[in-house]
Amino acid sequence: MNKLELRITVRDWLSVLLIGVLFSGFLSILGYYILNLSMIHGLLFGITLGFFITLYSLIFISAMNQYLLPRVGKGWWNAIAALFSFLSGFLGTLCTYAVVETTSLSVIDLFRLHPLQSASIIGILTYLMGALMYRFVKARNEKEHINSLFIQSRIASLETQLNPHFLYNALNSLAELIHQDPNKAEEAVLKISTFLRNTMGEKPLISLKDELRNVRDYIDLENIRFGGAITPLIEHDETALHRLIPKFSIQLLCENAIKHGFNTASSNFQIHISVINTEKLIIRVSNNGRPIQNTAFGIGLSNLQERFSHLCNGKLTIESLDPPTYTLELKVCHENFDR
Repeated sequence: MNKLELRITVRDWLSVLLIGVLFSGFLSILGYYILNLSMIHGLLFGITLGFFITLYSLIFISAMNQYLLPRVGKGWWNAIAALFSFLSGFLGTLCTYAVVETTSLSVIDLFRLHPLQSASIIGILTYLMGALMYRFVKARNEKEHINSLFIQSRIASLETQLNPHFLYNALNSLAELIHQDPNKAEEAVLKISTFLRNTMGEKPLISLKDELRNVRDYIDLENIRFGGAITPLIEHDETALHRLIPKFSIQLLCENAIKHGFNTASSNFQIHISVINTEKLIIRVSNNGRPIQNTAFGIGLSNLQERFSHLCNGKLTIESLDPPTYTLELKVCHENFDR
């Protein structure tokens, strides 16, 4: 079953109701005016007609899409849709006629003298409008689906650029340790294995708790190379630990801090991570190393910024050059890109 062709949103139905009421109201006013009848009566008749046709369309088409079409071959779809669209207009017109007959509204003689024929004509018009709506909804849904696939592909591409970036650094550290300290080299291999196992899941979002655990593992791994000179200082609200954030986000900022801020002559390089849990999730990553010299984002930070935008409608900014401080602002994150 092609769900893209059957998916009609609440907004679609509200649009159909508005268009149907306006269209039928305008035509009724025009008809009543030509026949020298009350245009107010024509407007009320048209609004009632548009409402009942939309109501029957909602009932029939929703039931058809949910229960009938998924169980029959696609070759029958057009015929079944045509029948139900016609019935929506036919029954909607008869209901309008029955309601209006109980009021003092004037009715065009064609409806009063030939209700079935009139209802049939409007049923055919309803089918034609339904066919146009089907084409519009199908094209809209396909476009949204293509956009979603593109974004998912783009995010996967960005993540494949992040994984090797870390892995190259880790392997360089391992290469230095193999001959200097075999025990530390073995420890580094285990750390790399643990880190990759925790981060190689397919989902682009993980909990803040898991991301902070990855950060600690990453810094532990770097400390093997730098002799324990890097100290993580992490402050967070316990209620924030369940919040979803893009994978590698804080870890990448820590990696960037070590790459650009750490002075190998220093014996106490601190990376301070603070998390504020409000309607937005605000994460600050700062360090006591060298000031930021270049405010332009490189490949890693540009990729991170793009992932924030796609997944969380968030942003990455430089809050301070000295001490170097980056700020992440994230709204509610979603993996299904149909937001």
